[in-house]
Amino acid sequence: MIHKIKAMYDEGRGSSLRAIAAELQISRNTVRKYLRMSAEEITAYREGQRRERRLDVHRGYMVHLLETYPRLSAVKVLRKLREAHGELAVSARSARRYIRELKATVTLKQERYYEPVLDMVPGVQCQVDGGELRGVMIDGVETTVYLMIFVLSYSRLMYVAASARPIDTAALIRMHDAAFRAFGGRPRECVYDQTRLVVIDEQFRELALNERFARYAASAGFAIRACRGYDPESKGKVEAGVKYVKSNGLYGEAFAGWTEVVAHLQQWLEETANARTHATTGEVPRERYRRAEQPHMAPYLSPPGVPELTGEAPLTRHADKTGLIAWKANKYSVPLAYQRRRVGVVETDGQLVLSDPGSGAVIARHGLAPGKGAIIKNTHHYRDPAVAIADLEAAIEQRLGTASGQRLCALIKATEPKIYKDQLQGVKRLLGGYPALDPGLVDALCDKPAMSYTRLRAYLEAYSAHPERCGEPPPGAPSGACMSASSPLARYAAIAAENAPEGAHDFH
Repeated sequence: MIHKIKAMYDEGRGSSLRAIAAELQISRNTVRKYLRMSAEEITAYREGQRRERRLDVHRGYMVHLLETYPRLSAVKVLRKLREAHGELAVSARSARRYIRELKATVTLKQERYYEPVLDMVPGVQCQVDGGELRGVMIDGVETTVYLMIFVLSYSRLMYVAASARPIDTAALIRMHDAAFRAFGGRPRECVYDQTRLVVIDEQFRELALNERFARYAASAGFAIRACRGYDPESKGKVEAGVKYVKSNGLYGEAFAGWTEVVAHLQQWLEETANARTHATTGEVPRERYRRAEQPHMAPYLSPPGVPELTGEAPLTRHADKTGLIAWKANKYSVPLAYQRRRVGVVETDGQLVLSDPGSGAVIARHGLAPGKGAIIKNTHHYRDPAVAIADLEAAIEQRLGTASGQRLCALIKATEPKIYKDQLQGVKRLLGGYPALDPGLVDALCDKPAMSYTRLRAYLEAYSAHPERCGEPPPGAPSGACMSASSPLARYAAIAAENAPEGAHDFH
């Protein structure tokens, strides 16, 4: 209307106010008002006249949801709004329209996905695919959840299995077993992409299957069918299902622990995924399955050899560049080799046990810290022990000379092999307090049958306190000859023994 008024008037070169009012069937005062206003003034005026809508009172909450989780669908925003504020005094259609309009101002429009429509025979096919969702908040920590989704092609009945660690062949078999028991039967075939958990290789559509999984499939009684490589449309139902589980089932949720994740997915399947009216079939998946597909499913009993779940799979945490993982508002160190990698985490007997996700081998243990904000570090995690030992040996060799330094280090290593690194640290510090050591003294010390930091300290303290006990070297003898057989080091050993605390080693 305003554009028409402006165009018909044409800055005084067009129709008169009376003619415009008659043509548009509005008053001349309305025409005059809009002609006097600039475009910016008109926009501000119209925005001020915008009528209040019933969902405006919840606008702040919805904006918060969309800003925090930009890919939330309108359906899930509406569901979370009802969970937070109860039933709304608007229809679901009006609410979805309002949310779509809101999303256009808050975040980018979601990319739509498509799935092919295929005519299937009931009880024949199940499509299977995996995925992962990063950043799921579990116990206040961003965690990756690994998923395996099963969708019956005819009824669209869905089952979701979740894992806290990457899925291996044993886990995949357990998940199939759980899915078939949940369905109450098995299909004739399962369709997969070319994951190495199922297909090792393909040569012109001739498949080399994962032997362990193929044995399970044969004993369970279903055929394996693999899609062509990089062809997701050939199993579009489950491709759409993976996105549906991520966006509608998990995205935007937070959990107190792994048990809550599993319980939430089970509830979501029962109350949402399998209870909604499917857009393609026009039926509720659970009802369509019971009515038309369940009678055609083959009976299923768990075959021998299904791996037993030995306990809850450990959660994983990602170590940052400083070698720390987060656990219950505190941080713990990991060995140097695991920095910027994921490690398995399990809490047991007051300890936090860290493990290699692949082998399951324990790589570190920490006592659980009380409170929040603490950093618990093992100093050995921040340097390769072999590198540290080599550096210490090099420093001692530089101080005493290569030959003498190597002899002393070898003697200390033979005496105290289990605490060799710590002994070297003490010796390096000790030698720093003696800037001028007689080479003969050092050689005599290296000839001893055993040596440690405390013994070396006692010898050097005795020599420093009583150099006169050494006596003069024979004429023409080199410096340090006092340490020869004519003036044995045993004199200093005796002095050291006199000054040593009770229980010290015998230095003779």
